Amino acid sequence: MIQLIRTDSENKDFIELVKHLDIYLAEKDGDDHAFYNQFNKIDKIKFVVIAYENEKPMGCGAIKEYDPTTMEIKRMFVTPESRGKGIASKILKELENWTKELSFTKCILETGKRQKEAIELYKKAGYKLISKYGQYIGVENSFCFAKELK
Repeated sequence: MIQLIRTDSENKDFIELVKHLDIYLAEKDGDDHAFYNQFNKIDKIKFVVIAYENEKPMGCGAIKEYDPTTMEIKRMFVTPESRGKGIASKILKELENWTKELSFTKCILETGKRQKEAIELYKKAGYKLISKYGQYIGVENSFCFAKELK
């Protein structure tokens, strides 16, 4: 059974999962990785969700305030051996629930064009492609998505 816990970026399991995420993204993004990496620091993230199965960390995600009504989804990752079990969808839903509890009304996110599984996850969860925002404006490899939360 998958258990979700809410924590913050000081959680040792989150830190370890993000190390694996960065290795994965370095392979996928290639030369673009250094550019993206500068925007993916995990210090001082207050809202982190980690998925566990039998007390083993399987995946994570985080939200960070973007503006007074919007949270940005960051650091979504599921370990390769845990994929295909719906864990990413559960993490994403929990992040959306937490966003609503904090009185935010929208989630935005960026993912790379090469992240096919992530793109499918977000589309399936009701995210719509939007214009690139913030540091991603003009970045050819980026797709940005948003979802209004009801």
